[in-house]
Amino acid sequence: MPPATASAPPAPAASTPAESQAALTKGEIKAMREFKMLDFNGDGKLSRTEVKLFPRLAAAFDDADTDKDGYVSYEEVRAFAAKYRAERDQQRAAQAAAPASSPRP
Repeated sequence: MPPATASAPPAPAASTPAESQAALTKGEIKAMREFKMLDFNGDGKLSRTEVKLFPRLAAAFDDADTDKDGYVSYEEVRAFAAKYRAERDQQRAAQAAAPASSPRP
């Protein structure tokens, strides 16, 4: 099979972590590694029991468990993290704009 060119459509998501490592950011690689560390039984999903030692994760469990199956998959973690980052970035932007728009004495 010839190598992909720059004009080729993006490849589908890699099926194994080793295949996708090159396409991931450092933060995503770290998140994947931490997910695997928390997944004590290796079933590819996190249970409440697996995250109970981490209060921030335990508190966000219900929000991250979008399919409400009682587990959080890696995809659910990624989606939750993206949502969290977007909300955080909006708050930071609003805080940065507030002093700039207020009159100076």
